[in-house]
Amino acid sequence: MEQHHCRDLLESLSEYIDGNLGPELCLQIERHMAGCENCRVVVDTLRKTVYLYQSTQEPVKMPGEVRERLYRSLDLEQFLPDAS
Repeated sequence: MEQHHCRDLLESLSEYIDGNLGPELCLQIERHMAGCENCRVVVDTLRKTVYLYQSTQEPVKMPGEVRERLYRSLDLEQFLPDAS
C-alpha cells in the first residue's frame, strides 16, 4: 500500500515543489512524507536542484574535453563542432 502512495506523490511532485497544488493535496503529500523517508529525500533533492538551477546567474561552460567525452559516451559525436 505504501508504494501506491509514493507513486501518487511522484505524479504531483513538480506541481507541489512549484506551489501549484491546492492546500488539501499539499496536506496529503506532507502527511505522506512525514512517514516516508524515501519521499522526503526525493522532495528535498528536487527542491535543492530547482534552487541551484534558478540561482545560477551564468551558464557554466563545460570544458571541451569533458563535452567530447560525454558526447562520445552518449553516441552523439555528430553534434560535436569538429564532427564531419
